[in-house]
Amino acid sequence: MSQEEIEVEAIGIEVSSQPIELYKVLKIANAVSGGGEAKMAISEGYVAVNGELEQRKRRKMYDGDLVEFNEEYYVVLCDQPVQEPSDEPVKKKAEKPAAKKPQSQKANNKGNKPKKSAPKKANKGGKNKPSEPKAVNSADQSTGRKLMSF
Repeated sequence: MSQEEIEVEAIGIEVSSQPIELYKVLKIANAVSGGGEAKMAISEGYVAVNGELEQRKRRKMYDGDLVEFNEEYYVVLCDQPVQEPSDEPVKKKAEKPAAKKPQSQKANNKGNKPKKSAPKKANKGGKNKPSEPKAVNSADQSTGRKLMSF
């Protein structure tokens, strides 16, 4: 069998970097209303890439790839060189949670302190006011919330 060339009119989708994931191409092309719809259309077999049915939502698309969806053709256009993901972003992501761990421990402590101070809140109703006046702009030490006076 010989392959026959067919000429089709395709809409050019310009992207700023490559590779780009297939579902994002459909979003950029406004072929779908959102990423969830794009992923569903791909997984259900409504999308073809370079003439072949494609069911991988995150398939990497490069300059010149042809996408067929809903009887429309889209070609990926990018003048930037291919940028494969490096290890640096992964390391940065790993460092950020490490920096947030002390904050999460504080959050855990804050979560425990209101339980201890719950009776104090009930006493603030008017009968047993604290003996020392607190400034309106200072934060409550147990909850971190700003105090209000009426």
